[in-house]
Amino acid sequence: MKASFNPSDSQIGPAGRRAHSQHLQHSERLREALYEVTDKAWSYVGNGLSNQSFIEGPEGLIAIDTGESIEEMQKAIEVIRTKTQAPIVACIYTHFHYVGGTRAIIEEAGLSDLAIYGHTGIAANLERFGGEVGPRGSRGMVHQFGISMPDEGADGLVNIGLGRFFRNPDHAPFSPGYLPATVTFDAPFKTRIAGLEVEFYPAPSDATDSVSIWFPELDIAVNNLLWPAFFNIFAIRGEEYRDPRILLRGLDQLHGFNAEHQIATHGPPLSGRSFVSATISRYRDAIQFVFDQTVRGANRGLSLDELIAEVCLPELFDSDFHTQQLYGLVEHHIRQVYTGLFGWFDEDESKLFPTPQPEKAAKMIAAFGGIDASRQLCDQALAQKDYRWSIEVASHLVKSQVNAPEEDRLRLAAGLKGVAYSTPSANARNWCLTRALELEGQLDLSRFRVHRFREREILNTRAGQWVSVLKVLLVPMRSAGKNGSLGFEFSDGSSAGLIIRNQVAVPCELDQCDTVIKADHAAWAKLLGGKMNLSEFLESASGLTVEGKSKASELLACFDLPGFSS
Repeated sequence: MKASFNPSDSQIGPAGRRAHSQHLQHSERLREALYEVTDKAWSYVGNGLSNQSFIEGPEGLIAIDTGESIEEMQKAIEVIRTKTQAPIVACIYTHFHYVGGTRAIIEEAGLSDLAIYGHTGIAANLERFGGEVGPRGSRGMVHQFGISMPDEGADGLVNIGLGRFFRNPDHAPFSPGYLPATVTFDAPFKTRIAGLEVEFYPAPSDATDSVSIWFPELDIAVNNLLWPAFFNIFAIRGEEYRDPRILLRGLDQLHGFNAEHQIATHGPPLSGRSFVSATISRYRDAIQFVFDQTVRGANRGLSLDELIAEVCLPELFDSDFHTQQLYGLVEHHIRQVYTGLFGWFDEDESKLFPTPQPEKAAKMIAAFGGIDASRQLCDQALAQKDYRWSIEVASHLVKSQVNAPEEDRLRLAAGLKGVAYSTPSANARNWCLTRALELEGQLDLSRFRVHRFREREILNTRAGQWVSVLKVLLVPMRSAGKNGSLGFEFSDGSSAGLIIRNQVAVPCELDQCDTVIKADHAAWAKLLGGKMNLSEFLESASGLTVEGKSKASELLACFDLPGFSS
């Protein structure tokens, strides 16, 4: 199997983009196309990050997944109308990632409501994304999906592994159109939709609410398991642990359908019973190989770095793009499996009490013989295309110096670009290039390192759900010696509270709070969104005495939001 990157495989593709040959070739599989799976089933690939698929029954069309915006789904409906005029009578969500364009169906069909089927966990997963981990999650998305990368030139975005891009620029302004499922389930569920028998099976994948869908009369399976690249056990953007053992159960179930046709959330559909069966078997076996060999190495006492050097997929898996490292990288998946099973400590003595940065970087630079010697060491590694070592040395150079000089930041960027231009992984290329462009001063990602609340997002959700998010913004030094409780009762009927004690903010119910603020939902959205300062917000609120306003100001000033201190 090909390694994580191969410096000898770096080519120039369309629009001058430099990338690994496999990464460049993968774009053809992700091109925009409406695939006719049967005369009653279609899958539209390349319209966005995910596919939109359609199944026609005796009573009308079933839409499966609606993309990330109303505009994306409008385009999908426009395209399917070249094949059928059957009315869309129902919608199915495979999981929570691609539910943003459903209102387009309502608009096209002129319906007041729509039968929408999905896992019970979709609503909670939508609420979970962002919130407490908003800055880290957003920054991870920017890096993994190359959102800030240019369109052309050596550093231009090629594709993002599962699709052409995160959001199709043709669909701006990406209007939100999510509608919650009207029929939910969290166990196997059978029903009739549009005159067809439909079976749902929970099958956790990259989302806990993923489901596989079986249409027995049409011999079609729809799923979010079989991707057009090796499955991402580890997502470089940062995600919760995806246990391969659970994924394998879902894939075995999918294989058990023995389907003639396979439609996936990403990538082109597959047809031919024996071909589909062999593809699923090879895919699940590649995932099992990574899990089993990681566990085997851990049991033998290998550290993570030793495991990375020893475990690689056999060459046989490189014959199929489904098991190529076109999205994430096997060496990263190994680390994720190990950490998911055993935690961060891999029995490497040097990692038990490592020297913290930037002290470690300074000591490493000294050990290399000083700044000049370290620069020579890095330059030599770059000349030899030893990008792993060049990145390590350059990162020590950057971390060991306050406001590191441009020449050292450029050295680190050069190592990252060396990897980016020679890896088949879209995730790795996009991450490395985004970071390199930031080091070169071509990108400013500072806004993704602070907690930003979007006024519109807060207005579209229950106001009370945002109160608990504040707990991860508490500044310990500001809250030292401060105690009190603060409740919020909002105009939308929601409420929530916080108890500040022991330099933490503990979420609580309204009746546990000594001070209660009765606030307008819109004012709260403006306060969190930076459109209103704390004084104005408290002035607009009701139910507060002079003492109450003083206490609220004191407690809210403990949080790391600019508007809370004014």
